[in-house]
Amino acid sequence: MNASAGLEATASAAVGTDRRPEAGRRIRVGIVGATGYVGAELIRLLSRHPAVEIVGLQGRDRHGEPIAATHAHLSGTGLAVDSELPDVDAVFLALPHGTAATIVPEIAAGGTAVIDLGPDFRLRAASDYPRWYGFDHPRADLLASAVYGLPELHRAELRALRHAPHAIVGNPGCYPTATLLAIAPLARAGLIDDVVIDAKSGVSGAGRDAKADLMFGEVNESVKAYGIGGHRHVAEIEQELIGLGGPAKPLDFLPHLIPMTRGILSAAHIRPTRSTSKAELDDLFAGAYDDEPFVTVVTAAPATKHVLGSNDVRVFVHLDERTGRIIAIGVIDNLVKGAAGQAIQAFNLVHGLPETSGLEQLPLAP
Repeated sequence: MNASAGLEATASAAVGTDRRPEAGRRIRVGIVGATGYVGAELIRLLSRHPAVEIVGLQGRDRHGEPIAATHAHLSGTGLAVDSELPDVDAVFLALPHGTAATIVPEIAAGGTAVIDLGPDFRLRAASDYPRWYGFDHPRADLLASAVYGLPELHRAELRALRHAPHAIVGNPGCYPTATLLAIAPLARAGLIDDVVIDAKSGVSGAGRDAKADLMFGEVNESVKAYGIGGHRHVAEIEQELIGLGGPAKPLDFLPHLIPMTRGILSAAHIRPTRSTSKAELDDLFAGAYDDEPFVTVVTAAPATKHVLGSNDVRVFVHLDERTGRIIAIGVIDNLVKGAAGQAIQAFNLVHGLPETSGLEQLPLAP
């Protein structure tokens, strides 16, 4: 299987040009890793994107197999999964860690925009990859030019990729997305002295592969902490927190698996650097998010059901007068804002499209 096969001819013409699509022409998109949960969400959302044409899907050991054979709910798309991609203008990669790093350089060299939904281009320091992901990054020279694809924090950098010779977006992890959006206003204000993050995720966050500890009989009616003392997402949370002006010291992060399919709730318990007030916190969060299309600051603690199936984020901040601590909560759908939706949001910015294109779906209920 060659994920970069067929990409170079179209991409080479894009070098040094504007990535905004010409009038009347849609952006040709390919999805590698189309048979997983994230791949399915990319197909679901991009198939209704007004500026996109999905021209190829790639999956392991698939040769012209209808996408409906893997994702029955996508039968109406008429798409099929193959072992190679045709020429594309942009490619979404939903691959295991360490895989994208080996193929992205060749793809990006031709000018094709790459949105990597794995971790291979999230971290800026090559030395972090052996520690957190167990591999030596083969192209450390590309890490500095890759953009961490959290639009609310890196919108200008994503827009700048529109004219860059190559465009590589490292799509954030789901836990970091919910966590960073919950605490970013506090970090910018220099209010975080110490933070402990308690987070919960639905089972789809672990992917589609069959695993004994994710069977219904193991997960149902149970809650389990995991990744104790070193979950991989700690690296990018700390990286971005420092970039926002947060403390340059380790944070505590404890994720939990809970018996639901989709959703993440991240609750940050913060010891502030100084005394503050609820009015100050409300002003900080309003200033950060009043103009954001997908982030809503709410006045009561949010639930994951409030954002199910959407690219929406709900954040909540509370000052505990008794302890002096700040509680900041963020909720997202891990497969949309935590993965596919956020990748499309970044894709829109890279290509000069309205940021909300293809992402206007309201949450599902019940």
